[in-house]
Amino acid sequence: MTTALITGSTAGIGAAFARRLAADGHNLVLVARDTKRLREQATELHDRHGIEAEVLTADLAEDAGIESVAARLADRKNPVDLLVNNAGFGNKGHFLDVPMADELRMLKVHCEAVLRLTAAAAEGMRERGRGGVVNVASVAAFVPRGTYGASKAWVVQFTQGAARDLAGSGVRLMALAPGFVRTEFHERAGMGTDNIPGWMWLDADKLVSAALADLARGKTLSVPDPRYKVLTGLAKVAPRGLLGGITSKTGRKYGPQ
Repeated sequence: MTTALITGSTAGIGAAFARRLAADGHNLVLVARDTKRLREQATELHDRHGIEAEVLTADLAEDAGIESVAARLADRKNPVDLLVNNAGFGNKGHFLDVPMADELRMLKVHCEAVLRLTAAAAEGMRERGRGGVVNVASVAAFVPRGTYGASKAWVVQFTQGAARDLAGSGVRLMALAPGFVRTEFHERAGMGTDNIPGWMWLDADKLVSAALADLARGKTLSVPDPRYKVLTGLAKVAPRGLLGGITSKTGRKYGPQ
């Protein structure tokens, strides 16, 4: 049986990856900050699907947390075949309104942790000639939307560049760029969601199915819904000045800063 490691596994997209991969017969390494929730999740997935679920408590905003996960990924005796870098969060407020410590914490989780964990996983995968990495970004990567969008744009560019460098090695890397997904994300950031149109919401389980299908096809970028494919396509051709004004107005209503 192959093993998948998922960061931010106890909620939202991470939990959906855990459910799907467990149902497909993968053993799991579940990573999050809440040990109690991790143990409950591991027990449920083990009892339901008969897989082994390892618990690893780590805060990826701290060096010690990143190092502990990187060490697990580097374990050659118990290799990880699929890494899902899903951990992330949003900050409520505009630039200069959000404390600098919170901005730096976001960059630590969204960029530094993704870089270090991808490298830790890919090295062993390249030696074995197989493996995959899914780095969860956002459609916010394609519009000018402050630190959050910038960090997710970095995830997309880094992942696609690394995928080119590892082409032919048997290691697949893919950035996943979802839109609004019904998860705990907005609630944790203190953001209201009542004014987000119903058509913009995606189902986490369907999103994961589409993402895994795209990974199997060898895609380096997955925008797993026709609605958001259209929106990201328009974002690529719209004038940046116009796009910046539109996204600034809608971002205040709908998204993280």
